[in-house]
Amino acid sequence: MTLNNPTADGFVPQQGLALDAALSRTTHLGIGAHQDDLEFGALPGILDCFGQPDRWFTGITCTDGGGSPRAGVYADYTDDQMKAVRVEEQRTAAMVGRYSAMLQLGYPSSRIKDSADPGLKDELVALFEASRPSVIYTHNPADKHATHVAVFNAVLQALRERPQTERPQAVYGVEIWRGLDWMPDEKKVVLPVDGHDHLIASLQGVFDSQIAGGKRYDLAAAGRYRSNATFFASHGVDTTSNLVYAMDLMPLVENPALDPADYVIGLMRETEAAIRQQILEVS
Repeated sequence: MTLNNPTADGFVPQQGLALDAALSRTTHLGIGAHQDDLEFGALPGILDCFGQPDRWFTGITCTDGGGSPRAGVYADYTDDQMKAVRVEEQRTAAMVGRYSAMLQLGYPSSRIKDSADPGLKDELVALFEASRPSVIYTHNPADKHATHVAVFNAVLQALRERPQTERPQAVYGVEIWRGLDWMPDEKKVVLPVDGHDHLIASLQGVFDSQIAGGKRYDLAAAGRYRSNATFFASHGVDTTSNLVYAMDLMPLVENPALDPADYVIGLMRETEAAIRQQILEVS
């Protein structure tokens, strides 16, 4: 498997295993815009595969790490130096999480957001053919980060080009730069992330350049996981202590005529109707 961009990085944590072999055994695939998106959003897939001989997580990070905020010891780093740090941090996370492979595709964010540029979509088509995962985790279309939504769009377009019989069994749009608490409860995909506190802390803690840069993503994510679990149901005791919410993207994959904006607005209208009905019932 040859990656398109000269700055792209294909890394296999298991020594002696070729990239093609690492891709071919993939069962769970995470696709994020930036270094660390996988460890905060696709965490359920990483944990599902950790230490399991028949399940393997592969990560894809689409951007090159350029334009990252920097502070503290990183305050004077050039953009190229910061890119190198972020690539190395992502490699470290792949080793900690025992990924099958970690691909950093090296696209500038501006190129991914250019709707006339099919580069990322075309490369994802080839990667889906090489990996053929059963489960995919990526950004959801209601995310408020423009690059995240652009990556979602490329993933969706690439999946729609796959033959129907060769598509994954599940595609989840996870929450990062906007929570999914607003979705109707019956439409939320609820993904537990319990029992691996030290592993989660290790995975997220390797991204020191971002956490030390003034954004405590690790603490914020931990709070979100716990909040999701506690406030998911108002009656009964908690059955899990940490949850990631996701949006089911399979309706969009299976129906090329379904517009992502219409899909999201439809979910919002379901929530609106439920709120309106509850207010009317108690008024």
